[in-house]
Amino acid sequence: MNTTLPSIFVSHGSPMIALEPGAAGAFMGTLGPAIDRTFGRPRAIVVASAHTTAREPVVLAGDRHHAIYDFGGFDPRLNQMRYDAPGAPALAKQVGELLAKAGIVAHSLPQGGLDHGIWTALKYIYPAADVPIVPVAFVPSQPPAAQFALGEALAPLRDEGVLVLGTGSITHNLRRVFADGLRSSPDKPEIPESAAFREWMHSKSAARDWPALMDYRRQAPHAVDMHPTDEHLLPWFVAAGAGGRDNAAVRLHHSVTFGVLGMDVYAFGPQAKALEAALG
Repeated sequence: MNTTLPSIFVSHGSPMIALEPGAAGAFMGTLGPAIDRTFGRPRAIVVASAHTTAREPVVLAGDRHHAIYDFGGFDPRLNQMRYDAPGAPALAKQVGELLAKAGIVAHSLPQGGLDHGIWTALKYIYPAADVPIVPVAFVPSQPPAAQFALGEALAPLRDEGVLVLGTGSITHNLRRVFADGLRSSPDKPEIPESAAFREWMHSKSAARDWPALMDYRRQAPHAVDMHPTDEHLLPWFVAAGAGGRDNAAVRLHHSVTFGVLGMDVYAFGPQAKALEAALG
């Protein structure tokens, strides 16, 4: 494979997406085949997830991965689901070297494990679990600019057939999501605050307004309401950094569950438009 890949951000939503795919799960089911048709099957995936974080960056260099059930109170069938995927220790070493070259000190652990933000999304994107994975833990206390820089350090991997993936949520206020309990209806109409925030993200990313995006907590409408804490949006900046600041982001999918949990998917880099076209 010699085609450069776009980088991608997916909103993984509630763990229940693994059982109730909705519009976002259905879309992600088309994403892997579209990537394969357009660019060829990725040789590996380097992924930053909202649920794999640390005080300093950490590269998980295990040779095997399994699903981690890092949640509680949901349908017990989730705990029976598996996603056993290969790791990529040699690629993990390369990731550490790229981060070091960019001045980012990262640790390496010879262990595996995929949090639910990773495996519930990849269950649809690559259901056979046959693409090697390298999770990278980021530092959630660091600002969007630091996550963008982490993504920029990973950008050379895109030229080597590696998919750089961020997984989080474009909006993420669990107090609002579960105001009526864990079995709240996923089909609620979207609240205006969520719609305004998602549209701001869409317009600013299409315009490559990186200063505004990196200052989203002050500039975006309802930012603190939609993200009481940063960690679910920060993987968006990792994927954006990997795509490069000279390229506009392309929103490939947009939908909402529970009236407030945005499920938008973005692609970054010069190849993003080709992926959009392949998806129809």
